[in-house]
Amino acid sequence: MDLGLGGKRVLITGGSRGIGFACARGFLAEGADVVIAARDPERLKAAKKELAVRAQGRIETVALDMAAPGAADRLAERFEAAHPAIDILVNNAGAIPGGDILAVDETKWRAAWELKVFGYVNLARAMFRGMRERKRGVILNIIGLGGEAMNFSYAAGAAGNAALMALTQALGSRSTDHGVRVVGINPGLVATDRMEFLMRTRAEKELGDANRWREIVAKSDLPFGRAAEPEEVANVAVFLASERAAYVSGCIMRVDGGALYRR
Repeated sequence: MDLGLGGKRVLITGGSRGIGFACARGFLAEGADVVIAARDPERLKAAKKELAVRAQGRIETVALDMAAPGAADRLAERFEAAHPAIDILVNNAGAIPGGDILAVDETKWRAAWELKVFGYVNLARAMFRGMRERKRGVILNIIGLGGEAMNFSYAAGAAGNAALMALTQALGSRSTDHGVRVVGINPGLVATDRMEFLMRTRAEKELGDANRWREIVAKSDLPFGRAAEPEEVANVAVFLASERAAYVSGCIMRVDGGALYRR
């Protein structure tokens, strides 16, 4: 199936590992040109080398902390001045710590939201300006199941993800008036560094030892008996951003194996 992504230019934040890296690989396989942005220059260098092995499109990297003041505008200005401009934005950078409302203090809460929540908001705003003028574009937000499965032990994440879901639905409801689609994906548990981070938080709380996180995974009632692979989320992302999903906007696609209703 031709997804119509050949020659498209894609910007992926948090693209050096995990879901973002898998998305980069998926778009490159379809012939798109991909820009991956992340904080760590060395990790970006390694990611580019690995992606280049089978890439059909071109790869560019940008070392940038999306939580830094003005980062979104600087990134948007850089690529709005380029030709061709960005056709598809994949917001993916950020991880919100686990813990209940007493466990996550204001400093940690604000720092996490600065990167993931306001990082998404600011970059979507900055990129939407140009997309609206060109009458085309896709903004795809990788959010998280925590925005639907409200959990006492994931207070900051549940609230932040719910806010990003609302942003996606609100912006995507009328962005189509300007030829722009806005969609989101809520992954469930995915086999990434992020999963280990969350499982370590739970292990520390439930078992008193963060290093026992694999025991938490083993006893979890996961669909198909496993976490999702990053590529399984990326496959959905690539399709939603493609011409084959041209009438899809303002919605959130859940990629959780049915976990939300498994309880």
